[in-house]
Amino acid sequence: MRASDGDRDKVAGVLREHYAQGRLTNEEFDERLERLYSSRTYGELARLTSDLPDVDLKRMTPAPANSPQRRDARRKGVAALWASWAMASGINWVIWLIIGVTNGLDFPYPWPLWVMGPWGVILLMTTVLGGRGDRPDR
Repeated sequence: MRASDGDRDKVAGVLREHYAQGRLTNEEFDERLERLYSSRTYGELARLTSDLPDVDLKRMTPAPANSPQRRDARRKGVAALWASWAMASGINWVIWLIIGVTNGLDFPYPWPLWVMGPWGVILLMTTVLGGRGDRPDR
């Protein structure tokens, strides 16, 4: 019987779960995903998970595309981006301050704004618009 995209997505979710639990190495996971998306039948899908425990293709349900885990992961990712922006901005301002103090309080042009500004605008757009139009992983 032919498998649908939804069936392949379910198996991809199972493979991700087993990879996260350490049952698959990175190479095995990549190889199986490659074979997964070229699979056409349920038999081919079953062979990809035959050595993994507790996999019944008929009873699997797809993971919701916007699950709480995905939202939490996205929030953590955005927070990490903002933290790196803040760290780089802080370092640039410290360098600017050191230059100004060592020049007898003759502070140069505030060039750190050129680092903070564009990067901050891109991060702001990513934060505000980042959750729209997301597609489930394939």
